Formats: sequence, C-alpha cells, structure tokens
Amino acid sequence: PRGVSGPIATGRRSGVMCDDAGGMRGAVRSGCAGVLLLICGQGYAGASEGAAGPFVHAPAPPDNPLKGFCPYAGQAREFPHSLEFSYFPLSDLMDGPDHFTWDPLEAFIRDVNSRGCQAVFRVYLTFPGKPSGIPKFLVDGGLMIHRCTQPASRADPGTDTPDYADPRLRAALRAFIAALGKRYDGDPRIGYVTAGLLGFWGEWHTSPCDGLMAGRAVRDEVMDAFQKSFRETPILLRYPGEENARRPFGYHDDSFAWATLPVDRRRDDWFFVARLEAAGKEALDKWKTRPIGGEVRPETWGTLWDEKPGVPPGQEFQRCVEATHASWLMDSSIARPLAGDRLARAVAGARRLGYEFQVTGARVARSRVRVTVRNTGAAPLYRRWPVRLVALDEAGNRAAEWGTDWNLSGLLPGDPDRVWEQSPDLTGLAPGRYRLGISVPNPMPGGRPLRFADRAQDRDAPGVLTLGTIRLR
Repeated sequence: PRGVSGPIATGRRSGVMCDDAGGMRGAVRSGCAGVLLLICGQGYAGASEGAAGPFVHAPAPPDNPLKGFCPYAGQAREFPHSLEFSYFPLSDLMDGPDHFTWDPLEAFIRDVNSRGCQAVFRVYLTFPGKPSGIPKFLVDGGLMIHRCTQPASRADPGTDTPDYADPRLRAALRAFIAALGKRYDGDPRIGYVTAGLLGFWGEWHTSPCDGLMAGRAVRDEVMDAFQKSFRETPILLRYPGEENARRPFGYHDDSFAWATLPVDRRRDDWFFVARLEAAGKEALDKWKTRPIGGEVRPETWGTLWDEKPGVPPGQEFQRCVEATHASWLMDSSIARPLAGDRLARAVAGARRLGYEFQVTGARVARSRVRVTVRNTGAAPLYRRWPVRLVALDEAGNRAAEWGTDWNLSGLLPGDPDRVWEQSPDLTGLAPGRYRLGISVPNPMPGGRPLRFADRAQDRDAPGVLTLGTIRLR
C-alpha cells in the first residue's frame, strides 16, 4: 500500500481511508481501527500491526505553557499552572543612574523555573500599603514626592508618588527599561512582562489623585523605551487607549470578572472591554497578535468557583474570557483549598484561557508526513516555538528527531486548519517498528512542553503526540 490516512476525530473514533494499490489491502482493511500510518518509500515497507488509535479529542492540560492561571511565586503548588508572578520595587533593582542590581529578579526567576514554570513580573514605584519603591538616589537628588490619601479615610497614611515630570526620574525610567531589555528580552525563562513603573501598583493610574499621574509625554517615553528594548518578550499595558492601540503591546485587565464587560455604557466607560471599544479596531483586534492577560479581581476569589459565582451580573468568567481572548490571569483563588466540583470548575477555567491545539488529520505516504492542526481555544500562541517530528522505538525511547519549519504561532481560533508537510530522512533508523509523533518542546530548559488536545498525547512518551506506527525493513 502507498499510505493510509484518516481524521483524528473529536470525541469519537476516527475513520480510516486507505489509499492502497493491492498487496496488503485485505490486511489493512481488516486491521485498521483508527489512524494507521504506513511508510512505503523506496526501500521501506509498511506493516499493519501495532497501529495507533483510535484518536479521541481530550482537553489539553491546564498547565500548558504560557497560558492558564498564574499564582504568586511559590503559591498554589497543588494546582496545575505554568506561570508564576511577582512584583518588584524599582529601588530593589536600581541604585544609581546607570547601576542595576538584578539579584532579586534573578532569584525569583530561578525559583519559578525550578518548578518548570515561566516568570511574569512587574516593577513599580508606588504600591499603596507598602514602602516606597522610588530609588534612594533619586530622592536624595531632590526628586519631589507627593502624597495621595483617600479623602474618606482618616486612617489612610497616604501613598507617596513621585513627580513624574522630573527629568531625572524620566531619564532613570528610560535607562532602566533599556537595561532590562538588554538583559532579559528573549529570555525563555520569562513568559510576560507587565509594563508597570507608572501609577499605583504600576497600573498607570493614581486614583483618586488623578492629577498626580504621569502625563502623556512621560507615558509616551516609557512606551517608546519598551518598544525599542523588547522585540521578543511580550510587554503588556494596563489600559487600552488611542495612545497605544497601534503599538506592539498586549494588555492586562486587572479587574477581570469584575469590571471587564460594560453593563451600563455611561457608568462603565472605564471597564476593560469598554476601553477596547473606545480605542478602536486596532485595540479590539489586539488579541490576534499580542497577548491579553490580567488578574481576577480579589473580591471574587472566595466564590469564583462556586456553583453560583460571586461576580457582578454580566461579569461571568466564561463571557469575559470569550470577550477578551485572555491567555493568562493572575488568580489567588487557586491558592485556596479547592476540592470536588469547585476544583473541577477551576481546572476547566484554566483550560479555557489561551490556545488549545487539536490535530485533526495525519497521513504518511511515500515517506512524506502530512498533519493538519486546528486551534479550538480562545487565543493564539504568541511565540514561535519549534515543532519536531519524533520516532519512538518499541521501548518508548526517542530513536530519532527531525526539525521542521512548522509552527503554531498566529493560528487563530476559527481559522482554517493549518497543514504541515515534510519528508523526514529515515536512513539513520535501524530496521524495526517505530511510533511516529510530534512534539513542541519548551525553549526553557526544564519547562513544560506544549501538549495537544488529544487522548493520545503523552501516552507513549512525555511531550509527544503519537500519530501512528511505521515498520522499516
């Protein structure tokens, strides 16, 4: 036979279509029970024994890389996740106009990586309730500090916020971003960087003291610096707006499932989706090329996974995911005890975020491999990670691997299936039976590989989706 093809089904057994030319036609027809891949190139013959299948869709793991829920570093160790987060005061990382102290950030990254996760972080100058993050050399140099207090609270000691217009602070911010990018842009240990630096919590607002926020010129300088210094690692901004809609940044909604979807158009004009809409088509389509992240609002943590979640009307979690196409969310609800149905709902919520890739067909004919893949998730993969062909021997060891020009980046939910084709060089393989599969390794050493939404994923080897069997003689 020249080859056998068949779809990898969703939720049911796959059918098989045999492209035969006599020979073992009867054996193939009686032996196929799924997708049987036969290589019949020159010098090789297929065998009907040991066919893989049937292939059945199954949800991809909730800890697939670069997506899902993102706890604070070291928390939620019982919940499956691939990202961990931390804040850093700028004063911990910068102690002079051109002198930087990376040890705290490096220690965090190494700690997160030790658990197979990738790091997400934000640097701030002001954080209500915490000591100032303004570098001492700036304060000693005469940087003016303002204090913002909550007008209705006599107990509020206030939050120190700098004079953002001061040229010394502006120069320091530009220098820091340039140094950060030089050291960390493209570092596979890092998943995302939220821009931070300006406003309370690095969220680009100083409410209720709006007059203390950095002006447009300072915001533009910070965005220019990030745009110049980061070409690979995604940078996310807090608020969509006309001033950033055309820039190469994603967004993070830090009031997710609380102030995401506008219900009252006049009152809710600051909600995340309302801001997207006000910023125009470029912002609304941002998710197609730049990641959307955020944080589940703390008020929901205790009830988010109840049968009746404690979110405001119109802010249901799944509706918010569908509207924003979010890939990842900081969420401390998963650091709390979860069991039974509440745990199942939380895991399902993690799976809904970001991409989910399903192989929908596979074929090998005359030594040429053809695979079709579909994105059934909420967002694309924003990194170009290598896809590899793998041959496993009968013991499950990797007998051979081949690089490909295949990639998953940019494949949007609802797009036509992406088709991959390649002819692997089999001459280095000894005669015998092999399982042929695909893998998408994580560029970070020790990082979780990307896994497909198929029951056959990891069945024969970690990180490998088996497509079928071949026998070489």
